[in-house]
Amino acid sequence: MTKFRHYEPDTYAQQHIRITPTTLADGREFFYLDDEPEYVSGKKTRELHDPRPLADRFAPHADADGNVVPYAAPQMRRDPLTGDWIPMATARMNRPITAGLKKTASGNPLAARIPGSAYQDGEVPDTDYDVVVFENRFPSMVQVPGVDNTTSFVDGNHLWQTRPAAGRCEVICFDPNESGLPADLPVERLRTVVEAWAFRTVELSHLEGIEQIFPFENHGQEIGVSLAHPHGQVYCYPYMPAKMEAELTHTEEYFEQTGGNLLRDLMAAEIDAGKRVVMRNHSWVAYVPAAARWPLEVHVAPLRDVLTLDELNDQERWDLAQMYSTLLKRGNAFFDTGDGKGMDLPYISAWHQAPVRDPRRAHYRLNLQFFSFRRAANKIKYLAGSESGMAAWVSDTTPELIAQRFLELGPVDID
Repeated sequence: MTKFRHYEPDTYAQQHIRITPTTLADGREFFYLDDEPEYVSGKKTRELHDPRPLADRFAPHADADGNVVPYAAPQMRRDPLTGDWIPMATARMNRPITAGLKKTASGNPLAARIPGSAYQDGEVPDTDYDVVVFENRFPSMVQVPGVDNTTSFVDGNHLWQTRPAAGRCEVICFDPNESGLPADLPVERLRTVVEAWAFRTVELSHLEGIEQIFPFENHGQEIGVSLAHPHGQVYCYPYMPAKMEAELTHTEEYFEQTGGNLLRDLMAAEIDAGKRVVMRNHSWVAYVPAAARWPLEVHVAPLRDVLTLDELNDQERWDLAQMYSTLLKRGNAFFDTGDGKGMDLPYISAWHQAPVRDPRRAHYRLNLQFFSFRRAANKIKYLAGSESGMAAWVSDTTPELIAQRFLELGPVDID
């Protein structure tokens, strides 16, 4: 396998996963993560040439009037009232949408090439793949060569700070089947996805100026997914996102007051209470938090103190793949549609891991926050005045009722 600057595969990955890097036609990085034995052994190799006639992504281009203009690098501005940085990426208005009522494209750019057909504008050069990772073609944040990453001011007024949104956005495709569901993937494939999370976390953490690595998954039209395909993303923020900043503030305050780790103590308290724990195996526990805000919400935490995904050992990575598979299946069965088959649950799966450079990282702890907007088989929770206007949450259920439903769907111990 290719040697990387910072990623070190564990024993399983050395023997059963092969990572092959290449670049797409416009210069973006692309990685195959293969778990099929013939590719792992090197008996078969992947297609590394992207035949699309794409210009370098940072090259000047012609606008609608035919004028040559420079690449429009995403910018971000700081909200003086909240301190939040807001990336602004106008190029995303042109990204293809293949899901929902306003879809703009019929082809799926995340699907593999179709054997024998003319090559379309897809992102994967090969006719098949296991798992792939690549830089987003329409990123919210990107590091542009030669662009000075300094702070300036909108309209020259020091109230409004602005600077390049010099982060990075990547896509992780879990499987080539564009109509498949993550919940239907075998545990072995999800183990490869876990390896992709760990691989990208450690490599991206060494990019200059990156503060937070955020692997996540949006699934379902109700969530706003624009591409119908089993995939996730990794955002690399050049600032501390607001939710993470709030969590770090509270975990640091808790450490200063008690000397303890808030996330560890919350997990231990849920285990002691017992009634909201919905799954556990050798390395992980899943529970509905006592102050859950979403109508379906589960937090997943490692039993061992771990800061980031790349710190997980081989056993923990396997156990995570097993638990994630079980969580997705039970999530799909959570709402009864009357036929006993459940539904394709819309959800967000969000990895919260220790920040890259912030010293408060020492008192944080890796955790997955999984939630859905759906509050019934035929209803979703809309974030109206209180939630959206004041960030003052009102729950439509209780954590105990959420946990009770999960406990009806299968045993707690899944080893």
